[in-house]
This record gives sequence, structure tokens and C-alpha cells, in this order.
Amino acid sequence: MRIKHLEEDDVDLFRRIRLEALTREPQAFASTAADWARLSTAEWQARLTANAVFVALDGDEPLGIMGLMRERASRLAHRATIIMVYVRDEARGSGVAHQLLAHLTEHARSAGIRMLELVARADNETAIRFYEREGFRAIGRVPGGLLDGDAEVDEILMARHIDGRAASVQTSQGVPR
Repeated sequence: MRIKHLEEDDVDLFRRIRLEALTREPQAFASTAADWARLSTAEWQARLTANAVFVALDGDEPLGIMGLMRERASRLAHRATIIMVYVRDEARGSGVAHQLLAHLTEHARSAGIRMLELVARADNETAIRFYEREGFRAIGRVPGGLLDGDAEVDEILMARHIDGRAASVQTSQGVPR
């Protein structure tokens, strides 16, 4: 297995694994496959280049994806959000997610990012345990933050400092920007 940082020319690979993720695990994402399927190639490329996107590959076969969306405002630019996390069923438990996160984290550090953040469904205990093992801590909860059909699902906000200092992330119920 190898981890590839996708470039603009990798749009077909990006489209393939992203649509697979949205189709196979629709409840895990805020976006839907229909949202992304209607995008033009130029829009796919724009989304790929706007964020750092990593794919785990077994030969040419994608096993998983993980993206990084950096905050743009100058006072928030030390923070980034992990997005589009997906690992195929058959690759789960094999270290794919850990390797994707390691590459993403190293990329973030080299870009001057100090804190990684993410949102997980409150009912996705497997994901929450994975992120806790990787040093993330819950910092808040958004009641009914995600709509799954008509049902409102709570979201857990998690964060981790990656700049070498001890985790001093305080918990809260969310802070307005």
C-alpha cells in the first residue's frame, strides 16, 4: 500500500473514490453522491486543488481517502479540518486510516498548521475510538447537527494539536466565529 497526495491530474481517481465513499457509506457524510455526481470536471478539479487530498492505493486500486481543508482567515490559518474520510470495508483494521492520517498530519505540519479538527457522528463509535487513539479529544457536541433523512443526529467535534505541545484543547458546546 502507498499513500498518494492527489494533484489536479488525478481528478478521475478522486472522482472514483469519492463517489464510492458517498455511495457505500451515505450516512457518514454531509454531502450526498447526487451532490457530487452532477459536478463538472472543472468543479471536481477545483475541489481537489482547494484542499489537500490523500488516497491509499493498492497498486492502482484506491482503498481510502482523507482530505484536509485549511481555514482561510489569517487568524484561523493555523487550523485545518479533516474531511472526506473513507476506507473500504475490506481494508478497515489494516492500518489504512492510520497511514492516511499520518501523511495528512505531516503535510499539515509542513504547511504551518498547528491544530487538526474534525466532526464525527455521535453514533459512530468506531470512528470516535480511532480518533481518540490518534490523540484527538472531544471538544464539543452539536445536537442534531446532521440530518439523516428526517432524523437529527448529534455530531462530536474533535481536535488535536500537532505542533508538539501538550493537548490543551478545552471542551465546549461550540464557539461562534
